[in-house]
Amino acid sequence: MQRNNETQPLQLSIRRQEARTVGRNGWRVIEEEVVWKASETAIIVVDMWDRHWAWGATERVNVMAPRMDIVLGRARERGVQIIHAPSDTMDFYEEHAARKWVLELPHAAPPAERKLPDAPLPVDASDGGSDTGETDTYKAWHRQHPVIEICDTDAISDNGQEVYNLLHHKGIRNLIFMGVHTNMCVLGRSFAIKQMVRWSFNAVLARDLTDAMYNPFKPPYVSHEEGTQLIIEYIEKFWCPTILSGDLTPPIAE
Repeated sequence: MQRNNETQPLQLSIRRQEARTVGRNGWRVIEEEVVWKASETAIIVVDMWDRHWAWGATERVNVMAPRMDIVLGRARERGVQIIHAPSDTMDFYEEHAARKWVLELPHAAPPAERKLPDAPLPVDASDGGSDTGETDTYKAWHRQHPVIEICDTDAISDNGQEVYNLLHHKGIRNLIFMGVHTNMCVLGRSFAIKQMVRWSFNAVLARDLTDAMYNPFKPPYVSHEEGTQLIIEYIEKFWCPTILSGDLTPPIAE
């Protein structure tokens, strides 16, 4: 049952990194508390497909999906709008109520984009990023992972303009991103972090509910997990803060 509980706002511990230019150059980790209204917040679930062309990526999503579903359920109860964005699967959802209502929203003109630097990523994924040996890419997905529930009051879209229409219509200014892959779709899709930050939304990444496409045999020659962490740190430096999903799952006040 969804509850729009304005007496229990979202209390998030955000982490970002700031350039230190006094003394020796470097990066300073800053942690602070922010409070967001649930009614002004949405979670965008990025490309949590049922299957990927790389079995390692599929395996990690299979592990992540049950935890993500719990987090989404708790956030939904608190009044957060859930937006499912499994790219290239809209045909599968054409009759779903969560897809239909999005298509009925009026067009809203996005604001002028902020001009922001686009620093190069810290890992090389030029080979596709599979850590399990695949080199041939193909569309292996057909829908979002079935473990992740989609309610009729949720939204389904893989289009940045459609998502903006929804956010404008509901007065949403705060976005929480989760899903895959951190160095590709989570940053670069038309509804993803870079675009939404350029449109001046407040954005954070749930750093424990994401994964990267990175092969340890490519620079900087670290483990897959270390590669993912480097990308998370890159996002904290150049794009938006991160949170832990536990911030979204405290007990709900009755």
